[in-house]
Amino acid sequence: MQLPIKNISIIGLGLIGGSIAKALKQSAYNFEISAYDRTEVLSKAFKERTIDKQLTSLEESLNSDLIFICLPVELALEYLNKLAPELNENQIITDVSGVKGIFENQWNRLNSKGIYIGGHPMTGKELGGYDNSDPLLFENSVYILSDRQKDSPLFDEFIKVIEATGSRITLLDPFIHDKVVAYVSHLPQMLSVSLVNNSVINKDGISFSNFAAGGFRDMTRIASSDFSIWEKIIAYNKDEIIEAIKSMKDELNKMEELIKDDNYNILAEIFEKARIKRDEIPKDTKGFLTQLYDLFVFVTDQPGVISRISTALFNNNINIKDIELLKIREGTGGTFRLSFESEVDVIKAGEIITKEGFEIK
Repeated sequence: MQLPIKNISIIGLGLIGGSIAKALKQSAYNFEISAYDRTEVLSKAFKERTIDKQLTSLEESLNSDLIFICLPVELALEYLNKLAPELNENQIITDVSGVKGIFENQWNRLNSKGIYIGGHPMTGKELGGYDNSDPLLFENSVYILSDRQKDSPLFDEFIKVIEATGSRITLLDPFIHDKVVAYVSHLPQMLSVSLVNNSVINKDGISFSNFAAGGFRDMTRIASSDFSIWEKIIAYNKDEIIEAIKSMKDELNKMEELIKDDNYNILAEIFEKARIKRDEIPKDTKGFLTQLYDLFVFVTDQPGVISRISTALFNNNINIKDIELLKIREGTGGTFRLSFESEVDVIKAGEIITKEGFEIK
């Protein structure tokens, strides 16, 4: 299969850029992928057949139909400035940065015949770099795209490229995007760092953090993120992050007063409200907005059980969109949540899995 977009250049083969290259190489489309990065990174990616061509200069990317800039914010802006004036009307340039308004403003100041579509894949790992890139990194994750070019004749073709990574797309105004991610991405990062630092207390020879259980570790996982990635995101989305922090402080102050006053009735209402809202968040683990349909399977603690299930579903052309281990007891078994595209797939999967001898819920 082939799209009008045939040649793709990726500037920066780190975690995101490398994962995009790997995902597109494994897609149904015959993309020719070139990349620009350090020599040792390009050599490894070329040897692994992740890319078809190693670019020796930034300008060589201008031979492509589509250019991904997968770099830290400040460098991405610099490269956008260099490439934009050289684009023709049939070329698309995009970025993957966690802030979008600054790029939209910069693009509007540039004189370019090309098309800019801001992008933000809502996925990642604690560790970056090409060695940690993964063709499944985007599977079932939200990929936010700027809606400013949605009427462009090439916009639908660009969406097909992003969908080929396994992502689920939602369109947002770039400035609304920055407000949204301040609350659901940037604020959680600040809170995670603060929670860890707040727990580093030693009293009477006891280290509080030694008693942190699974819930604390889950809440603070992203505190391991590298500040060099976050520095410019914070700088360029400063106002929205400050607004989100102020809102959070108001919530905590309210909670503090209720606790002081022993106002457990109102606290109960707040807890219940949070429970309801939390349950309304799609349970498809990666934050995408399109609903998936779940099936819960109990499996015994034996080698190969997951392979049996996945093979049986594969042989019947049913695709598992997501899988999560919910509970396990060594020597006994555990419960897996399997997610599917439709209710029809859930029903079929349930029948197949039951025939394989497993218990479903």
